[in-house]
Amino acid sequence: MATRSKHSHWDIFCTVVDNYGDIGVTWRLAKQLANEYQLDVKLWVDDLNSFRFILPALDLNQAVQQHQQVTIIKWDNPLSTPWIPGAVLIEAFACELPSEIIDATATLTPFPHWINLEYLSAESWIDDCHGLQSPVKNGIKKRFFFPGFSAKSGGLICERGLLEERERWQQQIANRADYFNGLGLNGIDTQDCVISLFSYETAAITGLCEQLAKAPRSSHLLVPQGRALTSVASALAIDPTDLATHRQIQHGQLTVHLLPMQNQEQYDRLLWSCDINIVRGEDSFLRAQWAARPFIWHIYPQDEDAHLDKLSAFMARYCDQLAPDLTTQWKALNFAFNQADVSAFNQAWQMLNSDWPRLTQHSKVWPKYAINDADLANRLVQMLKNG
Repeated sequence: MATRSKHSHWDIFCTVVDNYGDIGVTWRLAKQLANEYQLDVKLWVDDLNSFRFILPALDLNQAVQQHQQVTIIKWDNPLSTPWIPGAVLIEAFACELPSEIIDATATLTPFPHWINLEYLSAESWIDDCHGLQSPVKNGIKKRFFFPGFSAKSGGLICERGLLEERERWQQQIANRADYFNGLGLNGIDTQDCVISLFSYETAAITGLCEQLAKAPRSSHLLVPQGRALTSVASALAIDPTDLATHRQIQHGQLTVHLLPMQNQEQYDRLLWSCDINIVRGEDSFLRAQWAARPFIWHIYPQDEDAHLDKLSAFMARYCDQLAPDLTTQWKALNFAFNQADVSAFNQAWQMLNSDWPRLTQHSKVWPKYAINDADLANRLVQMLKNG
């Protein structure tokens, strides 16, 4: 019978399902474990092309490379880079681990601590499942780790000092203008409303463009290349390639800008600099909360509208300390966006027009409430330390 090697590193395996969500979360976690806990972390990823959108420095031709203290390994099948057992093995979001690892359960003892990192949820049932163990094969068990908003859950990814850094950034008004100028986004005045749009396709974007185009105040919509851009082009009756060519297009009081590729640290600053953020997936959803700005969450659609239950669960927590009238308006806006209801979106947007400052104030309070004493990496390390 083989024995476990002396290596103490952590392996994190991730398959890219939603372009940036899964890899976004695992990349954040890997960096935090390496930089704040001085752990040797190896991140295995099956799709370097998608990964490169949030880590532009990634070399697509390198099977093994290191960035920000994390070893990144191209995960192919069969593995071209041999897996060396370490202390901890994390399968992110129930990805199917390589057969080399499954086969090793028959001979390797003791086996690394096996963690199944689940998707973030605000639903209360995860409190009863977080930390539970389940047999996998040959007597080996894995433990389920559920990120969430309660004290009993796995918590939320938030780097040490992040909220203080964001606050310092937002206190200096010049940071916003300098950042937009650095991205080549021209014509944004201090008093203009700036909105980031990183969503899936939805007809609600037509309503958004309508509202911004006829508003008394100039607005700027910052849109990366991708699915949201398709809906923006449809709403403005333009060809997406026109925006790619001109980089920005004026439509009434609205200016649409094509957003250049950014890494995660740059994207954080973008969210900090905008007045409103529209985000999708898990990683951007959480970063929008840490940005302390009003936001709309376009949640990944699921069969039988299961995603709307998850949206409702989050909104109930988020609005727990929010005024009833504002709660009604913000919930209506999010439901309308997720249900592609243009009429309902327009109505909710107009209702919120005079209330953005109140919602902004709530968004500043929320992060300290949501972090709930400890972040995800801290809870994960403590769970493994306690056995």
